[in-house]
Amino acid sequence: MGSDYKYITGFGSHFATEDPRCPDTLPVGQNSPQKCPRGLYAEQLSGTAFTAPRVENFRSWLYRIRPSVVHMPFIRYHGAPEFHDNWNEQPPDPNQMRWNPFDMPSGGNVDFVDGLHTICGAGDVRARHGVAIHVYLCNASMNNRAFYNSDGDFLIVPQEGSLDITTEFGRIHCAPNEIVIIQQGMRFSVAVSGPTRGYILEVYDNHFRLPDLGPIGANGLANHRDFKTPVAWFEDRQVETFEIISKFQGALFLATQKHSPFDVVAWHGNYAPYKYNLADFMVINSVSFDHCDPSIFTVLTCPSHKPGTAIADFVIFPPRWSVQEHTFRPPYYHRNCMSEFMGLIYGSYEAKEGAFLPGGASLHSMMTPHGPDKNCFEGASKAKLEPQKVAEGTQSFMFESSLSMAVTKWGAETCQKLDAKYYECWQALQKHFKISD
Repeated sequence: MGSDYKYITGFGSHFATEDPRCPDTLPVGQNSPQKCPRGLYAEQLSGTAFTAPRVENFRSWLYRIRPSVVHMPFIRYHGAPEFHDNWNEQPPDPNQMRWNPFDMPSGGNVDFVDGLHTICGAGDVRARHGVAIHVYLCNASMNNRAFYNSDGDFLIVPQEGSLDITTEFGRIHCAPNEIVIIQQGMRFSVAVSGPTRGYILEVYDNHFRLPDLGPIGANGLANHRDFKTPVAWFEDRQVETFEIISKFQGALFLATQKHSPFDVVAWHGNYAPYKYNLADFMVINSVSFDHCDPSIFTVLTCPSHKPGTAIADFVIFPPRWSVQEHTFRPPYYHRNCMSEFMGLIYGSYEAKEGAFLPGGASLHSMMTPHGPDKNCFEGASKAKLEPQKVAEGTQSFMFESSLSMAVTKWGAETCQKLDAKYYECWQALQKHFKISD
């Protein structure tokens, strides 16, 4: 199915695209003519304030069969009860946390929206400041329903099963080892084939952007040309009931209408959904000695107002060569002023092989110590230091945030996946100190 989808490439670019079935649909020379071509309505979707600096100003013009305002009033939607931003329902817990793989639904039909579960987060959606981390656990496609997030952006990381996503801007196929970003206010629907699982990083403050490269130069890490935005695609479909589900101030609301919202025939602008294949990431690493900080693996960042400090970074640990001399090559022992949430898409994470599993997760909270287990430490301390390909057949990632995240009751108790014995992996570490060598 995904092979039929078409994309235009670039990051943060100004695109202009029409459904190939309807050429010459975009107005020429203006955004809102008195009469749009083909009897369409012009609608602007703003992702920043009108007066934001031009380099940070995001908006798109959509030319659609009906304006999105044609719907019945919103009412509260009580599906997905574990999807929320109540950061005070559990007492604080500074312990290292590791979750075994989260269960996908085994019976009944659970779609993407109803399968949303919040693990942790911080901040306030009303103040537009914060972050949340969720998982989606579903086994059915969204049928005649669409979702949009009024509170922030979704960075979606499929782990098990591909997503076929229909958006107002076009169609996106996203498989494991790819990510897709659906930005604030964009309506979308997710189709799946069987049990499906993945992770979501939600940010309230800002939009994701590429990290600055500094002395790395003009090229490297995630390159602009490898990001893909869908070509315009529309359907003109009348239905008895189409549900629009909105996340607004942390709560879900539902409105109904009698047509598909995916009726945008053409659009132009720089505010659109996009996807990225993690295999396209150009790895930078030490070729002399020492273990570089993991920030060199940053794919996307959502900056805060504090220079060099992110509301959230999306970081990956892809297959790469390790060639450092006289160096302990695995991740070092660490206490961090940031919160580190890790997930595993496939394979085996090098610092804790066999214990950190695909579809699971870990959280090392602010200033909580973490690092390699005994087997990793002993093996790496004695290993012959030859050029070695590490993380082959593996893709792990980290959501790192400057905010101190609280774990929900579902994450701490209800999911029944929190490993109470996680701390034991460090207890066997031995004292090797000698007052003289």
